[in-house]
Amino acid sequence: MLDRAASERVTEPLRIQVVSDGRIGMENQALGLAEALQRLTPSEVTVSRVKWRKLFDKLPSALKAQWMLDPASDDPFPKPGEGWPDVWIATGRATLPLSLMARRRSGGKTFVVQTQDPRWRTGDYDLVVAPKHDGIEGPNVLSITGSPHRISAQRLAEGAAAFAERLAPLPHPRVAVLIGGKSRAHDLPEAHAAELADRIAAAVTAAGGSLMLTFSRRTPEAAKVAMTARLSHLPGLIWDGEGPNPYFAFLHDADHILVTEDSANMAAEAASTGKPVHILPMVATKPADKFARLHADLRERGAARPFEGTLDSWSYEPLAETDRAARVILQKLGR
Repeated sequence: MLDRAASERVTEPLRIQVVSDGRIGMENQALGLAEALQRLTPSEVTVSRVKWRKLFDKLPSALKAQWMLDPASDDPFPKPGEGWPDVWIATGRATLPLSLMARRRSGGKTFVVQTQDPRWRTGDYDLVVAPKHDGIEGPNVLSITGSPHRISAQRLAEGAAAFAERLAPLPHPRVAVLIGGKSRAHDLPEAHAAELADRIAAAVTAAGGSLMLTFSRRTPEAAKVAMTARLSHLPGLIWDGEGPNPYFAFLHDADHILVTEDSANMAAEAASTGKPVHILPMVATKPADKFARLHADLRERGAARPFEGTLDSWSYEPLAETDRAARVILQKLGR
């Protein structure tokens, strides 16, 4: 039986510090893990965004000091008199030295979590939550399928409510198409984008369904134009980047989700819905072994298959890897 002091510690809200370089895709990993903790136990989440002065940005993490941060950065550390957070969740190269500073300065009071593969002093964080396809191992490494994300049933329902009037009349099957773009290993040239669009249009038309299409910030403009021209005749919605983002609504309302193979985040998020996930091929610019491992993992879990021009249906247990990681953190905290 817990004594009174221990009971009060357990019932106090968990204080969580999220640290990122401000890039949305990166920040959402740390924030998604924090929100998963919040769903499991009362928590207070604070977000800090940091960047290094240009002169010091390329320095190895081992040589960086706090005074090298850009003046526009948030101060991720507590002010004098404030207590250290219970949990520190950070993501991205820019945060690595700050995470180890937090662990050292807090005297072990703060449980430091790093998402992704740090590729630097991996064993020195309390926990590393890394994609299984990164292939890193260690006693403090928790491997998950994909990366942590912010998708939850409540968030999807809230997103769907904002677009209900526009999406509710659309015929089924509703096909969400999530298009990425140019990356280190993939490209989406105009001709390939046009070919993909024709295949998608044929599949949606054959099924008598509708289209819900969104592009990413990395999608080349020529690819956007080509796909929009070939898909705009279909019933549905093509988001042009203006106004509220319908991404969550698309995931909520979709009967099928098509995702380009360049995005590990979008694939993992799609697989958390329990909807069939079809992987769209792109043009490879270099070997993409990590993505091949992720897609193989998703296939083994029954979530994803290559897009072969038809909208076949199947079912699987929705992935809940972010929640699993949050439960591991709470176990290690003894909560």
